[in-house]
This record gives sequence, structure tokens and C-alpha cells, in this order.
Amino acid sequence: MTILDWPESERPREKLLQRGAAALSDAELLAIFLRTGVRGSTAVDLARTLIRQFGGLRSLLAADQTEFCATHGLGGAKYAQLQAVLEMARRHFSEQLLRGDALSSPQAAGDYLRMQLRDRNREIFAAVFLDSQHRTVAYQELAEGTIDGAAVYPREVVKAALRHNAVAVILAHNHPSGVAEPSAADRALTQRLQQALATIDVRVLDHLVVGDGPPTSFAERGWI
Repeated sequence: MTILDWPESERPREKLLQRGAAALSDAELLAIFLRTGVRGSTAVDLARTLIRQFGGLRSLLAADQTEFCATHGLGGAKYAQLQAVLEMARRHFSEQLLRGDALSSPQAAGDYLRMQLRDRNREIFAAVFLDSQHRTVAYQELAEGTIDGAAVYPREVVKAALRHNAVAVILAHNHPSGVAEPSAADRALTQRLQQALATIDVRVLDHLVVGDGPPTSFAERGWI
């Protein structure tokens, strides 16, 4: 039996159009992306197999090209399509952030930073630079390190703030381990950056640590 033999209300594409994308399971969403299955398996069957094989949809989306293309039912064309979809999602969040007020919309800032940093296998230190109205001017990745650290130099952050003519900044970095608990070194670095940026009248509004769950906010913990 093919998907076309299923009741219309159970077909992933028709279900999405009738009820919205949020109503679909991970396998159903992936099946729409795959479009076709393989011999003896529908697209939904293949999607379920892939999700089990990779240990979840997130791991599948984060797979590198070699791992992805070595999997039965996938290949270079699908990998290219997937990367295009992921990049469109990143740019969508970026445009939302650039149009909005990052301070009054912490959810948008958090979602965008998770999209940018959560699945990186090295620690990345980044910043969202803001103007005098706390509107987003730019997002910039300022340092890339190893799996458990990145060297961040206050002078480079100051130079970037001056280049973007920023008045305020939201700092962010990821923990590839998935645990978003700030370390003592994270807190010490934040204090050094606050002091350095204060010399050019740039205020640090928050520092977000990105892991598997919601980002941890220094501001919410009263550390900024």
C-alpha cells in the first residue's frame, strides 16, 4: 500500500494543509521532505526508520554530509535540499530579529540564538549588537574554539561593538555538551566584557548560554 491509498486525512501533505504543520509528527514532517520512500517502504516508513537510526530528528538534521549520504534512501541531492531548508529557517529567524526589538522580545532572540548555536560541535561565542532603541543591528560570531571552550578577547568584542556603532549588546555562547549551566569561567568572562564595553558606553543586556533546552539567561539569574 502506498500513501496515496491512505485516507486523505492521514496523508502527511493533506494533513498539513488541513490542520497545520504543528499537527504532524516528526516522521510525517520528514516524509513530506523526503517525498518518496524506497522499495517496500513508504516515505513515512522511511522517515520513521531514519529517525530511529539517527536517534531523533534533531540528530538527523545535524548529521554531516558523509553520514547523511551514506544512509539508504538519502544522498547528495537530499543533503543539499536539507541544508537549504535549514539555512532558510536561520535567515527567517535572523530577519525577524533584525526587524524587531530584541530586548522586548527575548523569545525571538533566544530562538534565533538556539538556531544558530545549539547544534554546533565546537563552542562558539557570538553577540547581538543593538542600537539606542534596542533594535538589532547585527549578529556576529566572534570566536570559535573546541568542544569545551573558546578564547574570547575583550578587545575584539569592543572593536566589533564600535564597528557596528552599538549602544548595547546581548552576548551568547553554546555548550556542545548540551548542558546550558554557566561555568565560573563564563561568569568571569562576562564581568571582563562588561568592564571593557563600559569604557565605550556599551551596555551588556544579557549573556545567553545555549544547550539542549531553553538558553540560560544571566540577566534572569540576576548576574547582569
